[in-house]
Amino acid sequence: MASREFLKILQSARLGDVSAQQNLASAYLTRAFKTPIQPANALIWLEKSYFSIQNQWLKDSSSSNTEIHALNEASPLILGVLEQIAAVPLGATFKSPAFAFGWKLFWEMAQANISASPAAQWQLAGLLLDPSKKDLQLELAAWISKQSGEGNISALQKIAKEFLFNLAETETSFTNSAKELLIKLQPKDEALSSLWNTWLAEENEGALLQAAELGLTAAKLTLGLKLARFGEKPNSDEGGKSNASLKKAAYWLELAAKDGDRDAWFALGEIYRRPQFSGYHASESDRCFDRAAELGHAQAQFRKGANLWRKREKIEEKVRGLQASYWIWQAHQQGVPEAKELLGKILDNVSSPKNNDWFVLATYAENALNHHAEHKLDEEWVLLCHRLIIANQFNLSKAELLLCEVGQLQHEHCIVVDIRHKLPKILPRLIQIDTIQQRRSLLAAGKVFASSESDLEGNLRQRRYRFDRVTEWLTTTFSVDQEVS
Repeated sequence: MASREFLKILQSARLGDVSAQQNLASAYLTRAFKTPIQPANALIWLEKSYFSIQNQWLKDSSSSNTEIHALNEASPLILGVLEQIAAVPLGATFKSPAFAFGWKLFWEMAQANISASPAAQWQLAGLLLDPSKKDLQLELAAWISKQSGEGNISALQKIAKEFLFNLAETETSFTNSAKELLIKLQPKDEALSSLWNTWLAEENEGALLQAAELGLTAAKLTLGLKLARFGEKPNSDEGGKSNASLKKAAYWLELAAKDGDRDAWFALGEIYRRPQFSGYHASESDRCFDRAAELGHAQAQFRKGANLWRKREKIEEKVRGLQASYWIWQAHQQGVPEAKELLGKILDNVSSPKNNDWFVLATYAENALNHHAEHKLDEEWVLLCHRLIIANQFNLSKAELLLCEVGQLQHEHCIVVDIRHKLPKILPRLIQIDTIQQRRSLLAAGKVFASSESDLEGNLRQRRYRFDRVTEWLTTTFSVDQEVS
């Protein structure tokens, strides 16, 4: 049975509340309010929200352009909903009523220069090129052939391949995935497949060498690792032979690394650290480990993060430990056991908001925002309600609640609470983002603060005065409602 809060949001969404429509879509994507994952429903509500915002924008700008291609000039609100749309798994919405809208908009986002472009490019590339989606691609080809002016799937796959190359060459959160898919798409003729299968079945080194020479990345990597003899103790009596083997290993691993193989980069880092290797080079080793980390190698990520943490006193960064925590968090996400302990030394963890001092006031603030139209809150009061919710989610102090720059809090893995611009003696804090609810509260607050004037909240004295008024009103209004219910 749907929760009461979900039903309230659903009712507001049906009445045309754009924010409620986006919250509803988010619930269908994140299981919020115990809602089942339903990408098709999420896209339907985001379509309604998108057109509502777009129509208002066109009306306010007195523009006669009713097409949806001018995304580069779109308002922040439109760009915000586009980012949410780009997060919907498009393939999962195939055959749904909103798929045609999503298909058209994804292509426009992919070809525009906006923040949602990389996500749209990656989704289209995966949908059209991923070998594991052959059945869906056949159905999609039939659907495309029925559409007027859509072209054929082969032409679209060529464009999607260009998207994939673009993602592989630029630094985005999809770069590693794009490189891995490009490796999967390498030509594999019958002769190459036969050689690789011979190596796998018989460990025939001649077949492995031929496959590597023909350009198979997996064969280059395997041959390099075999020549490097990882896992074996180096023989001190065969120094020359060992060095020769390492030179050959480095040659093949460099070729595999150029193809974007993260294991090859990591192995190269190990080779450049070996004393018996004539090309020993600590800086080059670190560069290889860093590249492996950027491509998603778990151990390399932990190694890079631990290195940055050890050198934190010498590194110039606005908030000490932020870079280190990012890489250690990435390693932790991939299950590196040592990462959890080290991450706990750098980041605070406050994943239980019900135990925090702001819980009651934050609950009242959420009620106030959910009934915004009824209570007619001033914009400054809305901002403070969002501050209370954020403060509860991350257990902020009162000073941090009032003074933090909400729009600058969120990083991928944590929030940075830094109020030294007002109170220089209070050290910044790094707090881990652990739950979906924490991310949702940051997203909702970020949208509101982005559209408000920077000096709207006033100085510290004005904020304290408003805090007292708002918290008194929230307590008076909603504590009574709870007692009645």
